Amino acid sequence: MGDNHPSSSTNHDSTATTTKVTDMDMDSLVHCTSYLTLQDISNMAVSCKFLNRLVYSDSIWRRLFRERWPQLEPYINSQKSGLREAYLARYSALQQFKFVDPLDSNVYLEGKSSDVLLSKDSVFLSQGPLIHIYSIDKLLQGEASEASSVSLTDHRARITSMRLFPLKETSLFRNEAHINDNVLVTSSCDHSIRLWWKGSCQRCFRGHNGPVTVLSDKLLGDENGKVFASGGEDSTVRLWSLRSSGKRGQHALKATLYGHEKPIVFMSVTGHRASLIASMSKDSKVRVWDASISSSDRNSSCVGMTSVPGVPVGMKCHDSLLYNAFGSSIGAVDLRTMKTVFRTSTNEGKLYSFDIMPSKFLACTGGLGRALLWDMRKNTGTGDAEPMAELDGHIGPVTHLHMDPYKIVTGGPEDPHISIWAANTGNQTNVLSCSPLDSSGCFAMAVDGFRIVTAGYNQEYGVLRFRDFNNAVCSGSLNEHVTGSKFWCPSTSGDGDESDG
Repeated sequence: MGDNHPSSSTNHDSTATTTKVTDMDMDSLVHCTSYLTLQDISNMAVSCKFLNRLVYSDSIWRRLFRERWPQLEPYINSQKSGLREAYLARYSALQQFKFVDPLDSNVYLEGKSSDVLLSKDSVFLSQGPLIHIYSIDKLLQGEASEASSVSLTDHRARITSMRLFPLKETSLFRNEAHINDNVLVTSSCDHSIRLWWKGSCQRCFRGHNGPVTVLSDKLLGDENGKVFASGGEDSTVRLWSLRSSGKRGQHALKATLYGHEKPIVFMSVTGHRASLIASMSKDSKVRVWDASISSSDRNSSCVGMTSVPGVPVGMKCHDSLLYNAFGSSIGAVDLRTMKTVFRTSTNEGKLYSFDIMPSKFLACTGGLGRALLWDMRKNTGTGDAEPMAELDGHIGPVTHLHMDPYKIVTGGPEDPHISIWAANTGNQTNVLSCSPLDSSGCFAMAVDGFRIVTAGYNQEYGVLRFRDFNNAVCSGSLNEHVTGSKFWCPSTSGDGDESDG
């Protein structure tokens, strides 16, 4: 029996040699943070008081400053304290595009563009049945042109949707070197869906009896196998496996879901359960499907239904809520009960676009000549409500709208400018021209952090315009000219209301 229990001296020795994080000196801990990302450091700040004090050390933020913006070394060296605040102020200002000197590149195009996607390394542009892929490195070096792009030409009709999904979820994944790569998935009016990688079509999915109108915004399922969903003019929702092999995508179709009576216009994967997806059809009917249900009954996968009283404008899921815009109203439905949580009239004649920022309880709607910012916490009933801010000054309908924790970006096909607004307040932070061409409106837009790409068109020529604000230094307001703007410093660039730490 005695051999089965450690001796008391062994227990004592084990306890005596245990070292806690709080036993380490600050210099050692600061060195350890050099292996952490900004998000990791932000998480440390809320873990305990001891690590919170560590995170406020100027040594940490001086390193982060140098790594992200080495060109600001003289400014960094001149600061004796307050580097965390300076870093976050600059980070926020860059996110809100409060500068006049981003890296800027233009590619002139033939014809109008219909959609654009932005990834870490590439810009994907669709024009009718064609897809053009532009290298961001070449864009920044001024070497990109329509002729130098990679063209994907296998579709035979207009492309209706483009999505990027992780390569590691497909049967194409072979090497850990490609662990962070994405595949491009596109749907088309030619009744097909195609999966692209390395500049060529790797899979073709067929099953819809008509044009494919929309693809799911995310993958459904768990680590045992994920699928994506498509909706079509045939009123069906179809689930497809990314792990099927074969060029023609044999056996990729996992389920066909019936129930809608009109073409599918919007789809969104829910946040509270990875197997649920909501779809909305042209007649404003909403259905919720469970991709994990396997049954011979083709209607059994539908686990919820509702409808909205107006023409569908947009739909997005977050956690267990489904946010939607329809007619001139916005609302939300609890997916657990399928009951309306709130519904508010915007008092706009017609809505053209819709986006949400649930972490800040904000929604934004695009109307004619303006966009409206809404605080959803104040819209708990079913009556009219006052917007938090009016984002006005637009020409024509606001059809393009982006929201993230720092900014709102708005534009439209009749407006030659893109407007940038602070997400928390609705204050305007910048106005960007859509393209160098006169009278060129915005027909497509994508935003990712410090970067924005727009596709303009003036009824004769098109322009793809890419901007990267990451290393900008000349801050400017709407009333300043480029030549009169100031070099960046914390007092001229930050709102102080956003932080990443």
